[in-house]
Amino acid sequence: MHEMPYGLYIIGSKEAEGGKVNGMMADWVMQVSFDPRIVAVSFEDTSHTLQNIRERKHFTVNLLAQDDESMELARRFAQPFSGEKVQGRKGEERTKVHYKLDGTGYQMSPNGCPVLDAAMGWFECELADTQSIGDHVLVLGVVLDGGILKEAEPMTSSYTGWTYSG
Repeated sequence: MHEMPYGLYIIGSKEAEGGKVNGMMADWVMQVSFDPRIVAVSFEDTSHTLQNIRERKHFTVNLLAQDDESMELARRFAQPFSGEKVQGRKGEERTKVHYKLDGTGYQMSPNGCPVLDAAMGWFECELADTQSIGDHVLVLGVVLDGGILKEAEPMTSSYTGWTYSG
């Protein structure tokens, strides 16, 4: 499974309480329907972003490019929202909450989710369905809007050298 290549995406959401925007890196994203356009994104069942999507019903998918700016962005988003998700963390690092969009340039989508300034493209989705599968939840989203921000090759795990297989 370590050898399977994946795209790397930043999923944007907004909290229902307080309206703070959030972003997380995902690599299990794919289109599953042409008409209507539907994408599937897989989230850990304890994901903060998943909670936001369930409450607000919208999210963005930001596509990263194979360039230095996107690589730096990906490194920032490789951190989990909650420090306690990383086994072995202690003290302040264990209780730390990471709002990865702090200090990152973004605009808001029509339904209030972040579109990263550095993304090569984006699309906004409305929650259509969820399905629990193992330790993850598959989210199906109907694509509402989107755009290309710059022409580039999409970032993949092959480009970064990172692997992800749980």
